Amino acid sequence: MRVLLDACVLFPTVMREVLLGAAATGAFAPLWSPRILEEWARAAARVGPEAEAVARAEIALAGVAFPNASYTPALTADLHLPDPDDIHVLAAAIAGGADWLATRNHKDFPSRVLSGHGIVRIDPDALLMDLLTEGHDLVAVAREVQARAVSASGRDQPLRALLKRAGMPRLGKALGGVG
Repeated sequence: MRVLLDACVLFPTVMREVLLGAAATGAFAPLWSPRILEEWARAAARVGPEAEAVARAEIALAGVAFPNASYTPALTADLHLPDPDDIHVLAAAIAGGADWLATRNHKDFPSRVLSGHGIVRIDPDALLMDLLTEGHDLVAVAREVQARAVSASGRDQPLRALLKRAGMPRLGKALGGVG
């Protein structure tokens, strides 16, 4: 399964780490475009210059970990979305042969438009729950993300609360008794 990751699921950190951790286990093949990665870096820059530098380093590491994930699409006039600034995301999904588009931006990616291109829009929490239901072991991934959050914050980070704050409440509930 090939999943295009929109910038809004690559930034924030915990969501990105869980998604890329799941991809690293082979649960799915992640896809993105250089423009999506640049949107991630610009979102981090709003936090501060240090955050942008960290994001750019993480982008480089993601490129090494997933060398076949990046697609530079050709934008064509036949693609239409409610927000024209999001057409590049749909174009990247098409260029990469995505089955799914993981985004939290449901308003600007209507299912009827995506289905015309053979792509299904999915919320990242729903995607991860589908993977868990299919038998993919996300426990180790979640524990690693939790450990990094504890290390970065210097305080306890209960898994269920951490995932809920990161926009993955269903996964948090499913894994809440773990770690």
